[in-house]
Amino acid sequence: MIQTIEAIVDEHGTVRLLEPVQLDRSHRALVTILADKPSAAHETTLLSEPSLAKDSNRAEEDTAWAHLQRAR
Repeated sequence: MIQTIEAIVDEHGTVRLLEPVQLDRSHRALVTILADKPSAAHETTLLSEPSLAKDSNRAEEDTAWAHLQRAR
């Protein structure tokens, strides 16, 4: 499961999530520090994310791109 959650990181590095999160266990997370004010391009990207995810999170897509996955 991959989720994107907006948060604020203060000058001391404390992370405050802007929405509640329910998890079944501990998970790894990545924190990306963004510019203070989003650009129009950035906002468009965020707004289109759910539409793109709906199309790309399908079994057909996994099959089509499987040859690019590293062997484990």
